[in-house]
Amino acid sequence: MSKPIYTSVAEAEAAFYDALARSDLDAMMTVWSEDDEVVCVHPDTPRLVGLAAVRESWRQLFASGTRLQVRTSHHVVCQNMLLTIHNVIEHVTVEGEDRLPPPMIATNVYTRGALGWRLVMHHASPAPENPHAPAHGTSHVMH
Repeated sequence: MSKPIYTSVAEAEAAFYDALARSDLDAMMTVWSEDDEVVCVHPDTPRLVGLAAVRESWRQLFASGTRLQVRTSHHVVCQNMLLTIHNVIEHVTVEGEDRLPPPMIATNVYTRGALGWRLVMHHASPAPENPHAPAHGTSHVMH
């Protein structure tokens, strides 16, 4: 099976969240770069480095039978010709549950190569109580 070529970051990100919603491991891994330096941090878990570790983490998540629907909002984008960083608020719902969990803050990093755009990092963590309020005393300068 050949990997699809994602001609835009939007295509790659849509494929990522679609694979997540369908618990489709093969589709999820088509989005990821095949470089050994890929990184994934699921909420409240250790950092995973390398394609084998990332694949195994998604396999375990999908094998649990939990079906997730994720809607993103509050996109912050930093991009150039070869690298794009998306920081989003993820609103996650679990299929079959009425309870709405608190949102997650996620950062997705994509690189462009010969096979189009690919994910090299996904980092998600729980949002604070008020995810839109700046922390007291923090700088608003990006560096």
